[in-house]
Parts: sequence; structure tokens; C-alpha cells
Amino acid sequence: MKRFERLRQIRRLDPVADALEIYRLSATFEFPWDYTRALELALYRTYAVPSIGRLLARTAELTEHTQKRYDDTVLLLDAIVEHGFAAEEGRSAIRRINQMHRSYDIGDDDMRYVLSTFVVMPRRWIDAYGWRRLSRHEVVAATEYYRTLGRRMGIPGIPETYEEFETLLDTYEQEHFGWDEQARRVSDATLDLMASWYPRPLAPLLRTATLALLDEPLLRAFRYAPPGAATSAWVRRAVRARGRFVRLLPPRRSPHFARQNREIKSYPDGYRVSGLGTHAVPGLRGCPVGNRAISAADSVE
Repeated sequence: MKRFERLRQIRRLDPVADALEIYRLSATFEFPWDYTRALELALYRTYAVPSIGRLLARTAELTEHTQKRYDDTVLLLDAIVEHGFAAEEGRSAIRRINQMHRSYDIGDDDMRYVLSTFVVMPRRWIDAYGWRRLSRHEVVAATEYYRTLGRRMGIPGIPETYEEFETLLDTYEQEHFGWDEQARRVSDATLDLMASWYPRPLAPLLRTATLALLDEPLLRAFRYAPPGAATSAWVRRAVRARGRFVRLLPPRRSPHFARQNREIKSYPDGYRVSGLGTHAVPGLRGCPVGNRAISAADSVE
């Protein structure tokens, strides 16, 4: 297979009708590492909205059980990518997400913002650091994929196009990013988790490298001192160089799903999708993804 053969395959498909197939080809064959990093960044950004970051701190899941919360989130989302919305494993993952959040409440605006990070951040990351830019087919398909996921989760008022999602994200961050001490605790725990995946002596270097990849509004919201300009430039060049190197490699011949990532640590003996996730905290309402009534047409129960 030639390096751009899968892109040609993607372009032969319909970006709306074949959205799941295109998204799966893009996320598991073309850019598995990039999608993992981009979706990590997408979820991380949401902490900078105080209403979201504060709630996550109150649940203590991301500060006391950080690895497991990371793993559960990745594996639930991954099950939908691998099996689709109609298959039992995909339906079970969406059902588990909805069950987890049934006791929580959050404003519709926050819910749409979180969904927008899933749509926008992968495109921005891959266009900046991937071995090629995303095609329009892939952008439209990813948008449709997450629109479907959002409907299955009962999120109202979902934008219709990528451009609408991008406008929503940028506007919402301008209006809502801000300092919150509890949200900073969640951010610190997440950075510590990422550093823990590598040898301990590298932890300070990895933390600095991660901060170098964050934009100024995000750094300001968490009150992190930005790395020096030279450090940021070096880190970004290094990640771009990785993309250029990948471009020279033969195309992947088998899919790489997020469950295969070395960062997943909590289930050495395997797991069941129906057993993933957390349970509601008595007396605590609100959630970074949220729950609303799910219409009969979109229900996975």
C-alpha cells in the first residue's frame, strides 16, 4: 500500500453517510498517536472552565484516582470508535456514560463546549503536528461522528458544521476561561499522571514540554508560568519533526485502537465495557459531559 492510498480510500466515501468508517480509518490507521494526544488536550482544556474544573475536583476522581479515570474515559470512547454506535459494545459504552452521569447536571452551554473540544482540537493538533493535514472529508466525517455521539448523550442544540463548533469553542473559551484553585488541582494531577508514564528522572522535563504545547489562554487560566520562547519553539519543532518522520514510514496495515496504548494501566487482566467508569457521588450534581433526557430515536437503553 502506498502512503496516500488510505486517503484516496477516504475520499471515495461519503463524509456524512460513511462518517464512522472515515473517522475510524483516520483515527486508527492514519493518526492514532495524534488523536490520542489531541483528545487528551481536548479534555484537559475543559478544566480551565471553572464550573467544570471545580466539579471535577469535588468528585476527587481526577485528583485521587487519576489513572483509572483517564483509562475509563479513553476505553469508553474507544469502544464506540471500534465497534460503532449500533453494535452491542458501542451501545454498552454509551449506556455506561449515560448511567454515570444520570445523577449529575450541568448547563447545556458547558455540555456543547465539551463536545466542541472533541471536534476541534484533533483537527488543530493534526494540522499542526501530523504527518499530513486532515482532508475536508475527514473534518466533515469527524464532525458528523461527534454530532451522533452528542445526540446519543442527549446534548441539545448541537452545532451542524465544523466551523460552527470552532466558533463555539473559541467564543466560549474567551468568555469562560478563568482561574479556579480547585481546577488547578485537577490540572496538576493530570500533568503528574502524564509524567508518570515515563522514567521518574524525566518528570520535570516532560512537564515543561507539556506546558510548551499549551496556548497562552490555557496557561493564563491555570496561572502556569509559560516556558521560555526558545523552549516552546524547540518542543513544537520536535513534535513536528515526529510527524515528518512518520510521513516517511510505510502506512499502517492494521488499526491501532486506544485500548492498545501503553498509557492504559488499570486493567492488566482485561475489562468489560459495562464495568468501566464511576458512580454518582451522593449529594453532588454536575458533570463535565452532563446528562439530559435522551429521545426515543437516540436512546441506547
